[in-house]
Amino acid sequence: MPHLSLTMTLALALTAPAAGAAAPQAAPRGLKAADACVACHRTSSPQVVADWKASRHSSVGVGCVDCHGDGHRTAADVKAARMPTPETCAPCHEAQVAQFKRGKHAFAWAAVKAMPTFHYQALAVREGEKGCGGCHKLGLKSEAEAQELREVAGGYGVASCDACHTRHLFSKAEARQPEACKTCHMGFDHPQWEMYDSSKHGVRQELKRQKVLPATAAAPTCQTCHMQGGDHEVRTAWGFLAVRLPMPEGDKQWTDDRVTLLQALGVLDPQGQPTARLGLVDKAQVARLDQASFDVERNKMLKACQQCHSGSFAATQLKQADGLIRDVDHLTAEAVREVAGLYRDGTLKKPVAYAAAFPDLLTFHDAPTPIEQRLFVMFLEHRMRAFQGAFHASPDYVTWYGWSELTRDLTEIRAMAADLRRNRKVDALLQAQPAPAPAPAATRK
Repeated sequence: MPHLSLTMTLALALTAPAAGAAAPQAAPRGLKAADACVACHRTSSPQVVADWKASRHSSVGVGCVDCHGDGHRTAADVKAARMPTPETCAPCHEAQVAQFKRGKHAFAWAAVKAMPTFHYQALAVREGEKGCGGCHKLGLKSEAEAQELREVAGGYGVASCDACHTRHLFSKAEARQPEACKTCHMGFDHPQWEMYDSSKHGVRQELKRQKVLPATAAAPTCQTCHMQGGDHEVRTAWGFLAVRLPMPEGDKQWTDDRVTLLQALGVLDPQGQPTARLGLVDKAQVARLDQASFDVERNKMLKACQQCHSGSFAATQLKQADGLIRDVDHLTAEAVREVAGLYRDGTLKKPVAYAAAFPDLLTFHDAPTPIEQRLFVMFLEHRMRAFQGAFHASPDYVTWYGWSELTRDLTEIRAMAADLRRNRKVDALLQAQPAPAPAPAATRK
């Protein structure tokens, strides 16, 4: 079965205990134990001390040793300082940590590690905090993964909670602002913050901050919709990839298109049967695989919308966005079929890593040909921007960064496919021609 080892890797990552899952720590030991730390760090890292002093932790007696332990005492034993994990936060923030562990952010590390081409990238991009790992470190990790990350990233990147409540202030006010989401939700297939910022939601939020609008004005943030009541699960109805089960009733075209996309994602085989990746997608919770789980998240979003809008208006807007997914699925599926046709007739060599008759969209980050690269960008950038823009009230992203690019992608993929077939026929004709007879040797006088 394709990528069975990757499936096993993700399954182990999702079921393993979180990094540093030791017994819950004792109650905070107060500020007295922090005096020695502050005396030294006031000089070596003064802003860290300033942030901690301004924090809620400081005011309630949570000191340095409560999070870092007391193993580090001098400049010679820095590595003995314990780096916090979600388990460090759990004794005081039990409900929030439990919610986080059930939500999509908790799977961020396992999800990126399961991407086949992730492992081909430079070390700083993979494991450090400079590329993919800089955002995906938010996810839970096994102890082995946490240890590997400590060695590569200098001990950082295992805490999860500090991705939003940044060290050492750990401010709720910071995490409640839309800018807290900005670092990870910008660009390529994650431009949700840019969509929000340019939407009426984001514009009104900024005008409210500037006091142009009154304090009572409706101006939702990311957290208003995605973290209702402070819920740290942060889920959406469609999931990250906007592919789901069951198939739509009474819409054969969308059913066929969705099957094609699931086959190109390796979730269904060429006969339409589930593969090992379906279990991977289920565990990583990047898609909704039954109607009930979809409805739970959709009803949550409707509830959020109805804080400002009527129920009928909210339902209509979400239904229109669903319809846009149907339309972009058709454009993308047509492009997938074009590339799959090149595999079938031998014009393109099928990827070694995926034996089925479909392109593998999860390995196309480093695709060997321009047409395969274009399909990857079409799916993971332009399709994502179109449907995400619809749900984030961004007409610009839907139209110009999404739909227009998708139609251009399909046109160019069809043209490239025609050129590849034409060149293949020319090559075959040239190879079929008999070799020219050797010229007669020159006659000696």
